Amino acid sequence: MEFELTKEQLERQDFVDNQIYNLMLRLNPTNENLNWNIEFISRIRNEVQDIFNTDLKLCDENSFYPFIIDN
Repeated sequence: MEFELTKEQLERQDFVDNQIYNLMLRLNPTNENLNWNIEFISRIRNEVQDIFNTDLKLCDENSFYPFIIDN
């Protein structure tokens, strides 16, 4: 059983989180600075992931945002 993400999986996580943060910055209708907030990012990520996984059926959860299943 694997307990570490691969370099590619970590890069995918970083890519997804950064894209969501950049989207938040671009959508911000104010001049207020938006700090990196993983809680907000993860809320958006979960919704987007659900669309890709459940609605569009394009990939599984681990393909969209890699994670380790802890038993």
